[in-house]
Amino acid sequence: MTVDARTSGDLRERLSRIAGRPVVTPDAVGGGGPLIHIGPVVPEGILTDLVWFHSTNAGVDAVLGGSPWPDGVMLTRTVGRMGRRIAEYILAWMLEERQRTSLYRAQQEERRWERQDVDLVDGDLAVVFGAGRIGRAIAELLRSVGLRVVGVAATPRAIPEFDQVVGAPEAVTHVSRAEWLVSALPLTDDTRGYFGRSLLGAARGACFINVGRGETVRYDALGEALHGGRLRRAVLDVLPDEPPGHDDPVWDLPRTVITPHTAGVTADSDVAEDFRACWESLRRGERPPTVVDPGRGY
Repeated sequence: MTVDARTSGDLRERLSRIAGRPVVTPDAVGGGGPLIHIGPVVPEGILTDLVWFHSTNAGVDAVLGGSPWPDGVMLTRTVGRMGRRIAEYILAWMLEERQRTSLYRAQQEERRWERQDVDLVDGDLAVVFGAGRIGRAIAELLRSVGLRVVGVAATPRAIPEFDQVVGAPEAVTHVSRAEWLVSALPLTDDTRGYFGRSLLGAARGACFINVGRGETVRYDALGEALHGGRLRRAVLDVLPDEPPGHDDPVWDLPRTVITPHTAGVTADSDVAEDFRACWESLRRGERPPTVVDPGRGY
């Protein structure tokens, strides 16, 4: 069993205990036998022997973005408590806006005492695009503080964490009524450029928060929606190019906050626990909980 060379010693030990076998880096393997690898990307030269790749990331577009995924190689991913971390990130920005914390900080620097109108998120409508494990964690936390949450999924169905889950054709109606638009979409052929003029143009003063993938957004459409007032604000934790260049137009988007892909940082405990869950499922002859369909991309 092999791991990425940057993997901490503590995580290597935990993975070794779970699997009951040594854990080494790919350069220490001579080849000739079935191989399990845990890491962010597939190292060169191991595909011939690879039988299972466990991604240390929740998104696997970087893994699937090259050649077709080889038949017979299982792909699983890490989610862990990332959903909760991302959900708290989203809620923090919602409360930052409604409680006017940035404005009060600026007033303090000016030694100015002036009350501002504040408001509750209770009763707001949030549309969450993506109803997987991360989307469900987002919906669960938002509903716990009183928001109404509509999910958008490829397959509309009843999901307990959401008030309602609809398909893409129905999403526009809810977008026009929402105070918050949250993207937790993976990057696939179907989601690339998903947030374009028709969808963002349907907003009526919503805040757009992207914690999914940067390439799901058309930034010309995002800029038009912000400049035209269709969106009152944007919070972007993911971008197509990370970090963006100094002259990247994304820096100049009005009323936009950019954070450096920090909403759902993966912890070693996330990797170990999700790998353990997959390992134990396989030993029982069951489908691992975070297995990925390479054809769908999630």
